[in-house]
Amino acid sequence: MKNVEKHLVGWLSVCLLLCSYPVWAQGDAGDYLTIVGMVKDKQNKKALENVNVSVHGSNIGTVTNAEGEFALKIKKTETPRELDISHIGYVNTHISLEKETAAMLTVWLTPHSNLLNEVVVFAENPRMIVEKAINKIPLNYSDKRDMLTGFYRETVQKGRRYIGISEAVLDVSKTAYTNRNINYDKVRVEKGRRLLSQKASDTLAVKVVGGPNLGVTLDVVKNKGALLDFEELNNYEFWMAESMLIDNRMQYVINFRPKVILMYALLYGKLYIDRERLSFTRIEMSLDMQNKSKATTAILYKKPLGLRFKPQELSYLVTYKDVDGKTYLNYIRNTIRFKCDWKRKLFSTSYTVASEMVVTDRKEGVLENIPNKEAFSLNQIFYDKVDEYWNSDFWGNYNIIEPTESLEHAVDKLKKQSN
Repeated sequence: MKNVEKHLVGWLSVCLLLCSYPVWAQGDAGDYLTIVGMVKDKQNKKALENVNVSVHGSNIGTVTNAEGEFALKIKKTETPRELDISHIGYVNTHISLEKETAAMLTVWLTPHSNLLNEVVVFAENPRMIVEKAINKIPLNYSDKRDMLTGFYRETVQKGRRYIGISEAVLDVSKTAYTNRNINYDKVRVEKGRRLLSQKASDTLAVKVVGGPNLGVTLDVVKNKGALLDFEELNNYEFWMAESMLIDNRMQYVINFRPKVILMYALLYGKLYIDRERLSFTRIEMSLDMQNKSKATTAILYKKPLGLRFKPQELSYLVTYKDVDGKTYLNYIRNTIRFKCDWKRKLFSTSYTVASEMVVTDRKEGVLENIPNKEAFSLNQIFYDKVDEYWNSDFWGNYNIIEPTESLEHAVDKLKKQSN
């Protein structure tokens, strides 16, 4: 990659968030069964976040929220089914579903720690493993054009208080991974809604990296320029960490960090690579913040005159899922923390912008592409396309990430402001 800001670009605005086209209904609610549950650690009883929950034998799935909760909508004609529950460092669990299951499920996951002690980790050349995994991308990932359905949520917090909440269902058209070019990958907003604080003091018109194009720009396996490029690897040093199990499969865990100083900010983080298939299954990375000027250039695109922008964090999580011998994009999260103040003001204000997208369905080998006039462009923000709208049954039978209790309280407060 020539620089981080060029290849991970996709914009969102801290004060203007989300929008959409009118969309068709997705079936009558009576045709669907909603499975509601919670996933917890069997040993310490704590709720588990970002756990994969999917319908066995299908492409339908979601992830748990920060409170470990999930809801999954399934056509009644497709039950009885099994749910597959998987999470990094835990034993996979399968839950049988009765045809009319409707009660709250509690799923207990067992940590893999006792099994890891039995694994002998041999010395490996981490850089060589990464290179082999890059070479195997055309074989391990989809060789067809796929259409993904994704649920996207974007939140903005001022201190601990939510000042913006935006959500959307997205179509993500992806060309084959045999060509790691994202120029023809497109995103379309199918349905969306947003709520913004009406307080004038909450308005902060800055534009930062992020937005609904996460499914394209942050698919670092497909986006050759983002990190996994042979030329780019020369900027980093790699070393082995303790192996982990994901989906009951042993993973190489490889740390990386910058080893050179360039004109732009670099990344540090961890790569998780399937030992047998050599496929990338999880990527954790953060922007190096040692040079605040470089970090600001990578994060900030626009701000009002006189506003001082102080970056604190830019981090990404990207996960992939193996299905029938191929690996597919599963979940993306982007977190930005920064402080802002105006000249002549004594105190600064902290902001947190979080964006996440989970793939809830996938159609393989789709010939249809998203027309350019419907595609969400890299320089757009949600406000350009989504009308303000919020009600309890907005999503119908779409699968979404369940909101947390704190988010539901924030919605109530913001709705009162709008009335």
